Amino acid sequence: MLRAESGRGGLVELKVTRWKRYGHDRLYANLPDGTSVGWADVRTGDITVLVAEYRDDMIAVLAHHLRDSPEPVLPQEAPEAEARPMLPPLTPADDLSTNRPGESLRDLLDKSGPGLIEPVVSWILRRPTEWDSWRKGLAGERRVGAELNRLERHGWRVLHSIPLANQVDIDHLLIGPGGVFSINTKHHHKRAVWVGDDSVKVDHGKPAPYARKSRAEANRVVRVLERYCDFSVPVEPVLVFVGVSELKVVATQLSVRVYEERQVAALAPLSGVLTADQVEQVYSVARHRQARARA
Repeated sequence: MLRAESGRGGLVELKVTRWKRYGHDRLYANLPDGTSVGWADVRTGDITVLVAEYRDDMIAVLAHHLRDSPEPVLPQEAPEAEARPMLPPLTPADDLSTNRPGESLRDLLDKSGPGLIEPVVSWILRRPTEWDSWRKGLAGERRVGAELNRLERHGWRVLHSIPLANQVDIDHLLIGPGGVFSINTKHHHKRAVWVGDDSVKVDHGKPAPYARKSRAEANRVVRVLERYCDFSVPVEPVLVFVGVSELKVVATQLSVRVYEERQVAALAPLSGVLTADQVEQVYSVARHRQARARA
C-alpha cells in the first residue's frame, strides 16, 4: 500500500494486486475504488501507465513490488518459429510437371472407358454416357492447357491435372509474378452460360455450384503451399469456359475470375505479388506429388 498525493490536493492510497490469466502475469496499481492507474508485467518488468496523474507514485510502488516478487523478472524471449515440414527430394515418380492437360481424365478413360459395343449402343439410343462427359472434359482441358502454356514466355509456371487428397483434381495451376491461380475448366459446347456469385446456369438449367467449388479448391491449394512456404501465398480461383456460344457474368462479389479459353491471356501482365524466387519456391512445392497428401 502506498499513499500518494493526487492532483486534486488529497492523499490517495494505491493498492497492488496480482493478476494471472490467459498466459499473462501482471501487478496492477489500483485506487481505493478499484480503478487501475497502471500495471507491470512480472516476467518482463515493463510498466504501463493508465492514468498520468499518478504516474510517478504508480511506478514507484510497482517497481518496489517487482523487486520483492518471489519470481525473477526475465527478459521476454521471442517465441520459437514453428519448424516447417520438409519435402523429400523430388523423384521422377513424384514430379507433376510432366503431367499433360487432362492427365487424370485420360487415365480414367484408359482404365474405365467403354469397349467396342457401348459406343454403338449409346449412338443408336442417342443416350449420353459418363465417358462422353470425360471426353468433353479432356478436350476442354487440352484447349485451356494450350492457352496457359503460352504464358510461360511471360515468366509464368504452369502445371496440369494436379491431384489433391480424396480424389480431388485441380485442372490447371498457374504460378507467376501475379500470384497463383487455381483454374477449373468447364466445356459446354455451343451452350449459353450464366455466372452468378455462387452458381452457374447452362442454357437456363439447374444451378451448378461451380463458383463455390472453385473457391474451395483454391483454399485447399493455399493450405498445401503455405504448409511448405515461409510466406503468404494468395491463390485466386478461376473458371474457364470452353466452346460456349454465350458467356454472361452477373457476379457482384468477383471472388472468382471468369474467362473464355482465349481470355486467359489477360493473366499474363499481372505482377507485384510474388518475387522470382518465391515463384520458384511455390512451383517446387506445387509440382511435388507428396506435398498434397494432407490437403
